[in-house]
Amino acid sequence: MHTISIHQFGGLEELIYSKQSRPQPASGEVLVKTAAVGVNPIDWKTCSGGGASGFIQEMPFIPGWEFSGIIEDAGDTDFKKGEAVFGMIRFPQPAGCYAEYIAAPADQIARLPDAVDLVTAGGLPTASLTAWQALFDKGELKAGQQVLILGAAGGVGHLAVQLAHWAGAQVSGTASSHNHELLASLGCKQTIDYRHQSLTEYTNSFDLVIDCVGGDTGIQALPCLKPDGILVTLPSVTKDQVIAAGKAQRRRVEAIRCEPSAEQLGKIGELVADEQLKLQIGNTFALEKASDAFALSKSGHVCGKLILTI
Repeated sequence: MHTISIHQFGGLEELIYSKQSRPQPASGEVLVKTAAVGVNPIDWKTCSGGGASGFIQEMPFIPGWEFSGIIEDAGDTDFKKGEAVFGMIRFPQPAGCYAEYIAAPADQIARLPDAVDLVTAGGLPTASLTAWQALFDKGELKAGQQVLILGAAGGVGHLAVQLAHWAGAQVSGTASSHNHELLASLGCKQTIDYRHQSLTEYTNSFDLVIDCVGGDTGIQALPCLKPDGILVTLPSVTKDQVIAAGKAQRRRVEAIRCEPSAEQLGKIGELVADEQLKLQIGNTFALEKASDAFALSKSGHVCGKLILTI
């Protein structure tokens, strides 16, 4: 099978498109013929020696944790050959999703509704599970609450906007002005241009802040919380400083690391099939063009998800 892999940590030049042996699924796993793979910042961060690189025990390493595809071999599981599935698997352990075939734990994948196409499904799991877990698991979101999404037009942010709106929250989001129309269509009641508006205008305004940006941006949003509000910060590299600032200001801050969940993915798939949740696709690339996708992701100016098609 063809894969994208690295033999050492480094820049884009370390990504190699080559052939490797197909994985052999173990008991409780299925073999999936891959259709699409989502590209996330954790992918290029890990390949450069950051991210989840500490979990890599040997080289070559095939990046990627989310995918969609068709069951090639169902093994001893309840799945059947020919079924369409999607999932985020094994994170933060290596999962090898930038490949034509994937051995996937059956308890971490979900059947794909007929109404959802495979390309969309390939870019859906990580961002949607992160948004879901930030809002409902860590953020304890309830209907009628005021929610602020920082970085609302990004891969996680635009899904968090929709999920919060679906759950009955009043949603505000920060984004560049050219993304305000999109966010309004997704359920944002109020859009804030972070380049020209200060968050100090919104002191004590929100029950929940979802921080998709991190660092100084997350810290500056802390006063926006109501006294009993929660800020959930996503970027792992700055979580400690945001948590420390929260303690200093006596604000509740929760950090999150997305975890695989077949149950939550099943619910998310139904929402997409019912057109209550839509993945904004920023761009698609062939597998062998993974370095182009990494370069675009690293630029930090992507609206929606980047997807590799196979």
